[in-house]
Amino acid sequence: MKLTRLVGECEEGECPALYLTNRGTLAVQGARITEHGLEIPAHETLVEIPVELIRKAVRDDLI
Repeated sequence: MKLTRLVGECEEGECPALYLTNRGTLAVQGARITEHGLEIPAHETLVEIPVELIRKAVRDDLI
């Protein structure tokens, strides 16, 4: 899978970010949420990102 970085909180790769995949989907990098009380399948996870990342991606017409 190829990822294209759309927006992030910093210039380095070690921070919350939003990526576009070559499959026309979005990938999210953020802090893994473990205390959520949901039943999540083993092949999935929940991550937390700042709302501002989505706002900036929409404002900049990236998604």
